[in-house]
Amino acid sequence: MTEAVADIDKRLLQTLVPVNALTLDHLDTLLRDTTIEIVCKGQPLFAAGEYDYKHVYLLSGSVRYGSVEGLDADLQAGDPACRFPLFHQFPRPYTVVAEEDCHVIRFDSDRLDGMLAWDQACRYISLDISSERALDEDADWMLTLLRSNLFYKVPPMNIRQILDKFSPCYLSAGDVVLRQGEVGDCCYFIKEGKVGVFQSADGKSLPQRVNELSVGRCFGEDALVNETVRNATIEMLSNGVLMKLDKRDFFLLLRQPAVNSISMPAAEAAVNDGAEWIDVRTQDEYEQSHIEGALHLPLDILQLKSRLLDKNKHYILYCNSGRRSEAAAHLLGLEGFQLSSLKSGYQPVPLLHLA
Repeated sequence: MTEAVADIDKRLLQTLVPVNALTLDHLDTLLRDTTIEIVCKGQPLFAAGEYDYKHVYLLSGSVRYGSVEGLDADLQAGDPACRFPLFHQFPRPYTVVAEEDCHVIRFDSDRLDGMLAWDQACRYISLDISSERALDEDADWMLTLLRSNLFYKVPPMNIRQILDKFSPCYLSAGDVVLRQGEVGDCCYFIKEGKVGVFQSADGKSLPQRVNELSVGRCFGEDALVNETVRNATIEMLSNGVLMKLDKRDFFLLLRQPAVNSISMPAAEAAVNDGAEWIDVRTQDEYEQSHIEGALHLPLDILQLKSRLLDKNKHYILYCNSGRRSEAAAHLLGLEGFQLSSLKSGYQPVPLLHLA
């Protein structure tokens, strides 16, 4: 059985780790395809040994958990441990069964991790942009663009390049930017001015104005990922500046840059030779479990904390999957640091232990 997410107070969801690190826009996107599941008494949430690749959170009710030999301990919604996903390791270390009817929410782990990496890398770049006086004139549109979901599929380490791929188009009121029925090969972001959206119902009759877009909005983005024709005509309603991104440049942004990855055995050997661990996850994740001796420098504030690092020392960065640590290694590597990313990430020790 399922219920709409709206039936659960969103403020409860914003207490979950690491969901609480997402922007509201990304949280809404994540929830759009997510439902609250009702697990009846006696039903399993998951079984020991499974690979379901889900972040599973207990929102109400209670469960029993244990090894394959038997269920030996209880967990109640509202317990501090329930802020974290239940036993988030693969294969699953324990079987978890509903002790009473429960409300559970499951997030796709890869999608959540991708959004988290994107959000934290965006904050890293945002701090960089805000600190560069030469970008003062462009800071507003750049930061607005980074907060959108338009480039979610772009690897986080390419975020800085996104801004460099846009070129300005200076237009006057009445200029037609796109025509309905044309094949699209670019998208536009409105830096200054307003545009009108006009559509013809049958493609032959006179187009009618159906919408108006202003600063901070993007249009034509379907052309970046699909071979499609424009479904509307866009005309400037005032003088303005549009930032244009060509399809060929968008595909270049999808390429994953090479990052020096290192296995756990090789990383441990490097640490024995003087390298240091850096945990780039959120504060909550770090406090739950981390590698002993690791510096805690979250990706989103790594730009500010980088002055604490020594460019002559080797640092090994890690997160739970490798995605955030790769982004951090790439972005910080541009500043001349010696960095490696832990391959496949670090799996935290389960927060709970059987009595």
